[in-house]
Amino acid sequence: MKEANSLINASSPYLLQHAYNPVEWYEWSETSLKKAKDENKLIIVSVGYSACHWCHVMEHESFENHEVAEVMNKHFVCIKVDREERPDIDQIYMLAVQLMNGNGGWPLNAICLPDQRPIYGGTYFRKADWINILLNLANLWEKEPEKAIKYAERLTEGLQQAELIEDVDEELTFNEEQLVEIVEPWKRNFDMIEGGYNRAPKFPLPNNWSFLLRYAFLKDDQAVMMAVMRTLEAMAMGGIYDQIGGGFARYSVDAKWHVPHFEKMLYDNGQLISLYAEAYQCLKYEPFAEVIRQTIEWVDREMTSPDGLFYSALDADSEGVEGKFYVWSKAEFDEVITENRELLNEYFTITEDGNWEEEHTNILMRKLFEEELLEKYKLSKAELEHIITEAKDQLLLVRGNRVRPGLDDKCLTAWNAQMIKGLVDAAQVLNNETYYEKAKNAASFILNNLMDEEGGLYRNYKNGKASINGFLDDYAFLIEALIAIYETDFNEAWLNEAKELTEYVLINFTDENNSMFFYTSNTGENLIARKHEVMDNVIPASNSVMAQNLHKLGLFFDNETYRERASAMLKAVQPRIKSYGSAYSNWSIQLLNEVYGINEIAIAGTDFRTVKKELDQQYIPNKITLAGTKSNLPLLKHKQSEQTKIYICRNKTCQLPVGTIDEALKHIK
Repeated sequence: MKEANSLINASSPYLLQHAYNPVEWYEWSETSLKKAKDENKLIIVSVGYSACHWCHVMEHESFENHEVAEVMNKHFVCIKVDREERPDIDQIYMLAVQLMNGNGGWPLNAICLPDQRPIYGGTYFRKADWINILLNLANLWEKEPEKAIKYAERLTEGLQQAELIEDVDEELTFNEEQLVEIVEPWKRNFDMIEGGYNRAPKFPLPNNWSFLLRYAFLKDDQAVMMAVMRTLEAMAMGGIYDQIGGGFARYSVDAKWHVPHFEKMLYDNGQLISLYAEAYQCLKYEPFAEVIRQTIEWVDREMTSPDGLFYSALDADSEGVEGKFYVWSKAEFDEVITENRELLNEYFTITEDGNWEEEHTNILMRKLFEEELLEKYKLSKAELEHIITEAKDQLLLVRGNRVRPGLDDKCLTAWNAQMIKGLVDAAQVLNNETYYEKAKNAASFILNNLMDEEGGLYRNYKNGKASINGFLDDYAFLIEALIAIYETDFNEAWLNEAKELTEYVLINFTDENNSMFFYTSNTGENLIARKHEVMDNVIPASNSVMAQNLHKLGLFFDNETYRERASAMLKAVQPRIKSYGSAYSNWSIQLLNEVYGINEIAIAGTDFRTVKKELDQQYIPNKITLAGTKSNLPLLKHKQSEQTKIYICRNKTCQLPVGTIDEALKHIK
C-alpha cells in the first residue's frame, strides 16, 4: 500500500492527484515555508492544474519515481500549488521564469531560497535533466550560498519592477483615431480563411472577438465583421467544439480548429456563451443559438454541482490517453449509426483511415455547410435537423458509457461569475427563463456561502468548505455578473451587492501610488511581490474588468468618483494598447465605450418587462439598461409612470421619453 504525503488533506483535485507520490509534497502554508527556513533548505515550488497534460507527464516520469523523490526530499522542501486556487503564487513565479527564460507555461517549476525568492525555474523537465539541475542547485546552496542570494536579489528586484503601469498626468482625451490605430495593425494577423489568427495553436480568445465584433458594428467595418463571423463559424464547426456534447476545448493544436487539446475549461465556455449570444443578437444566425443551447446543456449535464455552482474543468485524458473519450473509429461510429450512415459520415467528417494523426480515429467535426447537404441528399431543413439531432443523441448515449475524463470539481468564484454572466446573456438573447434561474441560483449561493463577515469573498468552494481569500478577479467578475443579472430582472438588490463589493475592492485592493488595483488584498498573505494584473489574456485582466464595472456603476448610481477612477485606469493603459491590441482587448472595449459613449436606457411603466424583451432583440453593444415601477436609482427616480416611457440618456442629458422601442432606437448612437 502506497503511503500518502501531506497533500491527502488538500481541497484541490490537482493536489490530491499527487497525494501518493513518493515526493514529500506540502501545500503552500506557514508550516511548509517555516520548515524551509528552519532547515535552511531551498524550496521547490511546482505549479500546475488538474487538466494540464504535461503536468501529468512530468508527474509520471519524475514525481512518481523513487530516485527523483530521494533527491527532492533530501535537499528541498517541496511545495505543490494549484494555479487555479492560488493564481497569486503562480503569477509571481511565472513572471520570474519568463524573466529568466523569455517564456513560461505549465507545469511551472521554480527553485527558491528558503525565504521564497526564486533563483532558477522552467516548465517541463525530463527526468535526467531535472535530477541534474536539482543536484547542481543543492550543491550551489551548500558551497556558494552568497552567489544564489545575489541572483535572487536581482531577480526579485526585476519581479517587483516588471509590468509597472504609470499613471498619465496630462489631459489625455479619448478619440476614434486611437481605436483605428489599435485595429489596423491587428487586422494583419487575421486568418480570413480558417478564422482566428494566422498561427497555430489557435485559442478561442473570446474577449478579443467580443471587442472586434463591437468595433466592427459601431465603426461599420465590414472586414473586421467578416473576420469575427468567420472565426465564430469555424470554431463552431471545428473539432475544438464538441459536436455531439456541446462545449469548447481549450485550444486547437493546428491552424484549422481541427485537433483540440481536449480539456474543457469553465472560464472559456462561460465567455464563449456570452460571445455567441452577442453575435447571435447582432446577426440572428441560427447555428450560433444552437452552440449556446448545446454548451449550456453540457454545463448542466457535466459541470453543475448539487449546490448549483459550476465545476472548474474536465481533463484532456481518459484511461491515460488524450482525447480517448471523444474520438471514434469508423467502425465504432457505424455501429451506432445504422440509418442515414453515408450522410452522417459526411456530416461529421468520418473516414476509414481517420481524420487526424491517430490511425483510424476521427475527431467529430464539420467541413460542409448544411445547405450543401440539403442539396446533395434532397432533404428539407427540418428533415436534416431531425436526422442530426437523433444521431447526436445516439452517439452521446454510447459515449456516456466510456471511461470519463477526470473532473476538477472545485468551484472558483471568478470562473463561476463568468458562467453566470454567460447564462444571463443567453437568457436575454434567447428569451430563456431557465438560463436566468440557473444564473440567479449560482449568484445567490456565492453571496450566501462564499463571503466572510467583513464582506470579503472566498475564491474556492468544495465539499461545503471555502478556504482561500478572494483575489481581484473574483471580485471583478462577480461584480460584472451581478450587474448583468440586474439588467435582466431589474432587482436592485443585485446592483447594491455589486456596489458593496466595489467599495470593498476600493478599500482593500487600492494601490496608493497609482490608479490600478493590486491582484491581492491588503488582508492577504505577504508574498515576495504584489502585482497588478493588467494585460488581457484568455481571461480578461481583473483591472480591465474592474474599470468597466466602475464606469457602469458610476452611471447607475451617478457616482462621479467611480467614473473618474475608470477613466484614469484606461488613460494609464491607453499608450500601450496599439502595440499589442489582442493583449488589451478588454481595455479596448472600455475605450470604445468612452469614444462612442454609453446609451443609458431607462424604461418606466408597468409593462417594462415586455419592452425589455423587445429591446433584447436589438444589438446595442454600448448600453446600460434600467427599468422598474419603483426605484432609488438616479436615472429612474423621478420617472415613475403607469404607461410605457423609454428614456435615452447620454452624458448627463436625456431625450424626451418615447413610447416604443422603434422610436427609442432613433435616439441611440
